[in-house]
Amino acid sequence: MGLNTKICNHLENFDLQNIKKDDTYECAICIENGDSWVHLRTCQECGITLCCDSSPNKHASKHFKKHEHSVVISAEPNENWAWCYEHKSFIQF
Repeated sequence: MGLNTKICNHLENFDLQNIKKDDTYECAICIENGDSWVHLRTCQECGITLCCDSSPNKHASKHFKKHEHSVVISAEPNENWAWCYEHKSFIQF
């Protein structure tokens, strides 16, 4: 389950000019449920921001599994990277 060193087609074609960002800095589902999170990821397909796999609920990866939205970016301040869940591929921008 390691990191793929080859950039997948999702990230190779990632449009840096149209990055979806959410300035609320909260996990949409954790807020509804009164839960907390560790870090946040923003889906680049639909724009929802959800908690990472270090968080108890892992909402971002659950979102990928349910909706097949492969690419997320870090929603953390000063972090500029994207991750593809499908191919376990990573880029910095």
